[in-house]
Amino acid sequence: MTKALKIHIRGYVDIPDEKLEQYCNAFHLQKIKKKDFLLREGDVCGFEGFVVNGCFKVSHTDHNGAEQILYFGIENWWLSDIDSFITGIPSKLNIQAIEDSEILLISKQDKERFYLEIPEIERLMRLKFQRSIIALQRRIIDNLSKSSDERYLDFLKEYPEIAHRLTNIQIGAYLGVTPEFISRIRRKIVSKT
Repeated sequence: MTKALKIHIRGYVDIPDEKLEQYCNAFHLQKIKKKDFLLREGDVCGFEGFVVNGCFKVSHTDHNGAEQILYFGIENWWLSDIDSFITGIPSKLNIQAIEDSEILLISKQDKERFYLEIPEIERLMRLKFQRSIIALQRRIIDNLSKSSDERYLDFLKEYPEIAHRLTNIQIGAYLGVTPEFISRIRRKIVSKT
């Protein structure tokens, strides 16, 4: 089950086989059924996860009970609540499977140990964090400067492998629009083709 993880890591850093094997052996596979939670708001996140297959949503529920989706995680994506993982405070996020899924998990203790023992792992995660910050910054700018239509079309263009796996409700919760808006824009797109 670690083959995809090894391929992913090698796409970022050059790492000797024995170090890669040592790192990957620290992960354990967890199978998560559709609608089950990997993390619930209020729990401390003690893991980082690499999605082997399936789809997850990382979300927050506001004081009115509305779900706001921060991001989705599919094959070859990493999942965690980085705030809770680093600080040890209770999570403000939920991580829930949208499909039956499999994820490789590594504990905070093992992660910290490998940062010290294998410099290539620290480099890998620095590169991953940099990309995450870039994506977050771009998303914030888009949310502040683009129309809902533009954000939806950008989402389809940027994440075509995810869009068809989601409901209008999930896409709306990610974009900050209603499911009815998603239905309208989908109908508009279909009528143009």
